[in-house]
Amino acid sequence: MDYIACFPRGVRAILDLIDTALHELVLFTSMFLLVGGINDGAIDLIWICRSLWRRTFVFSRHPRGSVATLAPPRRAGRIAILVAAWREDAVIGAMLRTALGRIAHADYRIYVGVYDNDPATIAAVASVAADDDRVRWVGGACGPTTKGECLNRVWRALVADEMASGERCKAVVMHDAEDVIHSAELRIFDTLIERFDLVQLPVLPIPDPDSHWIAGHYCDEFAEAHHRQLVVREAIGAGVPSAGVGCAISRRAMETIAAHRSGQPFDETSLTEDYEIGLRLTALGYDGVFVAMPAHPGGRIVAVRAHFPSDVDRAIRQKSRWMVGIALAGWDRLGWHPRWAESWMRLRDRVAPFAALVLFAAYLSLVLWAVSTIGHRLAGTNARPLSPGMMLLLDVNAGFLLWRIAMRFHSVRHYYGTGEACLAIVRIIMSNAIAMCAARRALADYWRHMRGRPLQWDKTPHHFPHALPAE
Repeated sequence: MDYIACFPRGVRAILDLIDTALHELVLFTSMFLLVGGINDGAIDLIWICRSLWRRTFVFSRHPRGSVATLAPPRRAGRIAILVAAWREDAVIGAMLRTALGRIAHADYRIYVGVYDNDPATIAAVASVAADDDRVRWVGGACGPTTKGECLNRVWRALVADEMASGERCKAVVMHDAEDVIHSAELRIFDTLIERFDLVQLPVLPIPDPDSHWIAGHYCDEFAEAHHRQLVVREAIGAGVPSAGVGCAISRRAMETIAAHRSGQPFDETSLTEDYEIGLRLTALGYDGVFVAMPAHPGGRIVAVRAHFPSDVDRAIRQKSRWMVGIALAGWDRLGWHPRWAESWMRLRDRVAPFAALVLFAAYLSLVLWAVSTIGHRLAGTNARPLSPGMMLLLDVNAGFLLWRIAMRFHSVRHYYGTGEACLAIVRIIMSNAIAMCAARRALADYWRHMRGRPLQWDKTPHHFPHALPAE
């Protein structure tokens, strides 16, 4: 009887504890979601103003540019494509043959970095190289090392070829072993590398009909990043980071950054050497540009297309590697910048682990709200009401959430159409779940690195599309 009499009091105590935890979580998440909403809203506002200005004052007087109307390059020169390949025998052969058959440029060479203990990849590359002397493979190390180490070996081979021939290449282009290269890509690089030292094209994941939710969320995130965010970075004068693929760097800029790094332009201790090299070039005073240009008026954007991970584990591994390299190790390695625009963009890049924590707290508060509601209903009591200020904060954040959904819908629709844009709304939950899991793994990996474990190339398996995307 004593136990039964005490039971309601125990229930009320537990509900009070849940309500207290819920209020604290709601306050924590609401404040930081508000800051994030304002931050993202500022990016959107700049993009909208820039788009309206260009539509009103530029495109009203001049037609939109395309590869077909692009001025020819003023000087000829070879373009070198650099590819790092560790256990890529499943894709590298098809990638090279597709590139050789597609690329519309008179003078280019593809350098593929391989590993001596990866005979399958060597055989796949050597088979293509035997039929076309524009492909050269470079060994000399046992893997896996890091992608930066592999690219540095390729760079040294390129420099040796230049010395032997007496002819310097015009630009260096980076690609991955699974990329589908657009036929007009080098045409853009050939002209614009004469004005800019870094030229970045959009990267668009290929939708996977067998993985709408995992592979599909990459479509959503890259569409947002390459439709608005990189455009804004360039507009406010911040450095354009290299995406690691579809990125051309002028020969003089490569030589300068190599001279600053004892002849090795790529950082061999970094997991995101591609991202870093773009920002280091900006720090050295070189200009970069992001180019989203159609092949012909009214046509599709010239972009790099590739399949991204289609299962949860590989997606988490890939995103945790990006998070370690950009948000955690990148903070140590690159620091901040005296220019406000650059520091703002670096802050946005580095907030990902904390943003994942806020997301986790937000989802946990939803669970606690459900438990509290059910518990109070069963106990016949009323939950502690939120203050008017808290209700206002929740309403404002709800408005920001709806705005974010609308902007994501718009970006995905721009590149992929209405069907994928509708799926993108639902995929936000999947994107958040992968981000939270990746943050946990990234923090654990970074902690091990801080305790002395070297960072290593934790690459994910790839596959090349059977049916090539339309250009």
